[in-house]
Amino acid sequence: MSIWEYANPVRFIQTTDRILPWVTGATVVALIVGLFWGFFLTPDDYRQGSTVKIIYLHVPSALMAINAWLMMLVTSIIWIVRRHHVSALAAKAAAPVGVTMTLIALLTGAIWGQPMWGTWWAWDPRLTSFLILFIFYLGYMALWSAIENPDTAADLTSVLCIVGSVFAVLSRYAVNFWNQGLHQGATLSLDKEENIADVFYYPLLFCIAGFVLLFVALVLLRTRTEIRARRISALLAREARA
Repeated sequence: MSIWEYANPVRFIQTTDRILPWVTGATVVALIVGLFWGFFLTPDDYRQGSTVKIIYLHVPSALMAINAWLMMLVTSIIWIVRRHHVSALAAKAAAPVGVTMTLIALLTGAIWGQPMWGTWWAWDPRLTSFLILFIFYLGYMALWSAIENPDTAADLTSVLCIVGSVFAVLSRYAVNFWNQGLHQGATLSLDKEENIADVFYYPLLFCIAGFVLLFVALVLLRTRTEIRARRISALLAREARA
């Protein structure tokens, strides 16, 4: 079985019919466990107090804001190379989810940063690159809406996605590229001997898993909706010509 078989809209919908209930159930469980554990069962930080608990929303949303765009990059490249419509529609479906994750990351970052930094906003490298990424999300969705021909829209948004991927990378590694800035380094990192304390680490993993599963569920659901909307448009156009 080839992965390209799922580029067939019928096959895609049949497959997601089976897996969506499981993904949705796992999403609910992971989010309930992670958020309840993190907000109600972990202690206050000795320096940041209860403010540190916003980590359970900020870190997963920031992670998904970046990776949603990278997922859009992969599906956009597949569209450019293979011309599979499901990949273009998946990228389109992911954009509203990604922009919501980016907005959550920006808002929770401001709430977290105000008591720590004494300001709601600073032109920190990572914050600035996240704001630019948010603008790219809005531009991507606006471009899809502005162009009537779906294939032309897919072509142009794919190019925009490739350009915007520079800022997705900058958002992830801004602290490493520039030593200046108020933003802390990565909370979770494979190249660090220690992450955050275990008491915060384990519920955070559940929250991250919940946000990942939520993204997958929403993208699958929205992609199915986009496929059906494309079918309806094609049928209406065929009837208009008849």
